[in-house]
Amino acid sequence: MPTDENTITATRTSLRIVEALKRLDGAGVTAVAKDLDMTKSTVHNHLKTLEDEGYVTNEGTTYRVGLRFLELGEYKRNRMDIYEKARPEVKALAEKTGETANAAVEEHGEGVYITRAEGTEAVTVDTYAGKRVKLHCTALGKTILAELPEERVDEILDTHGLPARTENTITDREELQAELATIRERGYAYDREERLSGLRCVAAPVVPEDGGLVAALSVSGPTTRMQGDLFHTDIPELLRSAANVIEINLAYS
Repeated sequence: MPTDENTITATRTSLRIVEALKRLDGAGVTAVAKDLDMTKSTVHNHLKTLEDEGYVTNEGTTYRVGLRFLELGEYKRNRMDIYEKARPEVKALAEKTGETANAAVEEHGEGVYITRAEGTEAVTVDTYAGKRVKLHCTALGKTILAELPEERVDEILDTHGLPARTENTITDREELQAELATIRERGYAYDREERLSGLRCVAAPVVPEDGGLVAALSVSGPTTRMQGDLFHTDIPELLRSAANVIEINLAYS
């Protein structure tokens, strides 16, 4: 945890409590205090302040994250050029493949989904706009890592590590570096059940000419369908084409 002398402890405590409410899917004061190893009085005071300011709601004895955060997230997202340019291409990818299509960017060393669309055959998974994931275990994330400077990649891995999500997750640094080199050469990345068992994914990078925010597009689906030419040729080609369209739109809009 950062210890910068300018850090405001009370602010960090409030944010940790908000994160706990999300992780616990809503909770009372006692549950949050136990989860964070804080006193109930401290948790109550922060929750009451957050409630008064509209950032959490109180349903009887259960506090939940409020929709005020949605307003802030939408404000941020709607000011991102990559979101406006990626949204129609993501929708088109979902329609063409029948699977789930996504776009994500890197923020604070994690991948953040900024838009997604479901095709007619899409399966239900745990992704949604705003969802944060580790970069090393997703095709989207590995695509982004492959485009970042080596120093930034090292910084991200030093901070977030390489935790295993499934038995297929890459947890060795040298193995990941080799994978990133292959992705740079090939132009797209694979997730072979590395974040969720039974789910495969292909992703391609969106690299603006002006050196702006690197993003990634992906298509994901069940392993039973994501194989053969579809997985190795068809979807990668669709992704690279969509990424190229976005890059051109970013350059000349």
